[in-house]
Amino acid sequence: MSAAGSTFDTDTAVAATAGLIDDSARDWLVVRGADAGTYLQSQLAQEIRDLAVGAARWTFVLDPTGKVEALARIARTADEEYVLDTDAGFGEAMAARVKRFMIRVEVDTELQLASEGEPSARVEAARIAAGWPRMGAEIVPGETIPATTGVVPVAVNFTKGCYPGQELVERMDSRGADAPRRLVVLDVEAAAVGDPVEVDGAEVGTITSVSPDGGAVLAMVKRGADVGRPPAHLA
Repeated sequence: MSAAGSTFDTDTAVAATAGLIDDSARDWLVVRGADAGTYLQSQLAQEIRDLAVGAARWTFVLDPTGKVEALARIARTADEEYVLDTDAGFGEAMAARVKRFMIRVEVDTELQLASEGEPSARVEAARIAAGWPRMGAEIVPGETIPATTGVVPVAVNFTKGCYPGQELVERMDSRGADAPRRLVVLDVEAAAVGDPVEVDGAEVGTITSVSPDGGAVLAMVKRGADVGRPPAHLA
């Protein structure tokens, strides 16, 4: 797996980011059946064949063009059962994408919607300070490419074999191509989502998340813009 510069690895990333995730503000998709593991292996950007019962990893669920449909955790909860969870409000779309190619396989699914629509202020402040992306903020389903999120090193396996959307991810990695935008953490006194980020009077990006306790924001900025600090997991 390509993970240059990352301080997390695939098997520690879920535990390392636990404080950035509010489980009550997550939608949960249970996937079970004799073909559950084989089917999900063919659909996700992450390797799951060696995922032990009780273990979890981060993964992208991509559309066939390589755009992000969901950033999710996948946990193996039994020999023939897995659970994917993503930010509240995006579970139905994730479930539809996961089931899109489900033909002649012994798999059942069950979607459980979040009990809360938004993460707690404490968790959201921690997420923003760490620079971890959130669906609907830093990730726009069907538009965002994985490389702009900063989490490819922990959500993609480059040796696992084919899955929908693989071509774009692999092409950018093999060519060493930089993403057109990157996620950064900024320390500012006052800001709002959608505000421009400027350097020497030129607009270089847009604020995507604002910490509820003030002081830190996340922004997507143009490649090469000298502003902000990288997310903690890439520092």
